[in-house]
Formats: sequence, C-alpha cells, structure tokens
Amino acid sequence: MKYTQLGRTGLKVSRLVLGTMNFGPQTDEADSHAIMDAALDAGINFFDTANVYGWGENKGRTESIIGNWFAKGGGRREKTVIATKVYGNMDPDGGAVWPNHDKLSAVNIRRAVDASLKRLQTDYIDLYQFHHIDRATPFEEIWQAIDVLIQQGKILYVGSSNFPGYKIAQANEIAARRGGTIGLVSEQCLYNLFERRAEMEVIPAAQDYGLGVIPWSPLHGGLLGGVIKKEAQGGRRTSGRAAETLADPAKRAQLQAYEDLVDKHGLEPGEVALAWLLTRPGVTGPIVGPRTAEQLESALRASELELSEELLGALDDVFPGPGPSPEAFAW
Repeated sequence: MKYTQLGRTGLKVSRLVLGTMNFGPQTDEADSHAIMDAALDAGINFFDTANVYGWGENKGRTESIIGNWFAKGGGRREKTVIATKVYGNMDPDGGAVWPNHDKLSAVNIRRAVDASLKRLQTDYIDLYQFHHIDRATPFEEIWQAIDVLIQQGKILYVGSSNFPGYKIAQANEIAARRGGTIGLVSEQCLYNLFERRAEMEVIPAAQDYGLGVIPWSPLHGGLLGGVIKKEAQGGRRTSGRAAETLADPAKRAQLQAYEDLVDKHGLEPGEVALAWLLTRPGVTGPIVGPRTAEQLESALRASELELSEELLGALDDVFPGPGPSPEAFAW
C-alpha cells in the first residue's frame, strides 16, 4: 500500500480510504469487522464514516460497529486514522420537537463529538469533517467550537465535505484571521470519471489552500463498474439514479464506450475508475465502500494498477472534464 500526507499536514494516510457507509445497512457487524481486518492487513489505515450512517432509526449504528471493532484491541485503534462527520440530524424524532440536533452550531458540534466518541469507543477523532455547508452558522462560531475541541484533545484535524470552492476559501481565510486554527485540511467531494465538475473550482481551491481531496462515489453509484456488461450477463439490474442515467441514450452510449475501451485493454472497469482517480492532481485517495471481501480485493488491485498515457488520453476523450474555471464558462 502506498501512503501520502493528508493535504498540508504531516499525517500519513493510505492512498485508498475505507468507506464504511454499508456497515450496518448492507453488511452485518461480523462481516464488517472482517472487512476492516482485511483492509488493515492490506495497509489501509484511513477509515471514513459519519455519525448519520446506519440511517433512519439506526443512525449511529455504523460508528458503533467500528467502535466494537476498536474494542477488540490488537492495535486496531492505534493503526487507524478515523474520520467521521457532523451535520446530519441525530434527533430520533428528526428535530420535529427539539431543535439543535443538526448542522454546525457550537452546541451541536459539542454534542455530536461526544456522541461519536462514545459510539466509536475512542477518546479522540483524527479527522472531524463538516458533512455539508451550514448557511446559518458563521465560521467564527464554528472555529471557536473546533478550537475548544482541539484543546481538549477530542479532535486532531478538521475537514469539509461537499463544500463549494468559495466556502473552502472562506473557511480557511476566517481561520487564518482568527489565528491558532489550522483550518480545513481536507475536502471530501463527489468526483469520478463520469462526474468531473469538481475540477472547475473545488479541487483548485483545495490545492491552493493545502487540502487533500478525498473523492466519494468513485464508481458513480456502480455505473463505472461495468454495469452494462453485468446487465447483459443477467446480473442485478440497476435502480434509482443509476437506472435513470442508463435510460438516457447519450449517457448509456458514453458508458458503453468506456466499457469497450477498458475491455480492449484487458482491464476491469471499476479498477480503472479507481486507478484514474489516483492519477489526478490533489487527490489523497478515493473512498472505497466494499460490501464484501471480494470488492475490497478489487479495490486493492486498482491501487497497484498503472494506466498508460494512451489509456489516460482515451479516458479523457470518453469523459471530457469541464476544464478549469473561468475558462470552462467564459473566455
């Protein structure tokens, strides 16, 4: 496994990030623990979760599964860089009765950190991420709350997720003006071959401010995992947004061209999609969310895959990026 530093920090993390969103909803606790053990054995030391994972009435379940895994000992916690998130509503009633159970107010950040620490069965969180922008809470308040948590030793670094470029800039400029706050060190964003809009402003902003980029949905909901071929072979049919995408003739043709290109090179679509992200400037590592041990093994193969310049150029032909800002929408 290769390692890199997380943004401008000295923290070394693996080039693959283990996503845990399936732990609980789709993968039971025993299998989740087996996947985490296999990931750690393979050298993956960067695990990503969120307080809301488990969803619905089971919100928090994923963090609890990870906490039970940490509790087994064997250096599991010490070897793992754990990242979790705050923003989503954790009130069992969805906030219908009592407010202040969501977003980024100082009171919710304090409450959410303590709850995550309890579920994770640890006394500190390596990377605490804002899951979304909070349009109602000023960054002065957010950073004050974060400063206290860092001083208390409850969190070490702070990252963002789903932030536009201007919010990354705003957050770090305010942090710099306040002094004593390291600011954001990472941005977790939707980024893959099919969805490249982050290249316009989010990734350049992250690079300028020294944030590591952590792409989520690297296979774009499975669409870049050979979905057309699997469908033809009688595999599980797509549903939801993926099915809507395949129903669009132009997008289906684009995905078919991708699968044909990858097949021509004797490679697997999902592995190529992951390997492509590892070539992109500013990317720390994509989040892989295996439901099974086999899916983890495929991701590990991707981390060792070297893509030729010819193939990289052909991928750009199939999935052209938007280009940099402002040239993407102006002269």
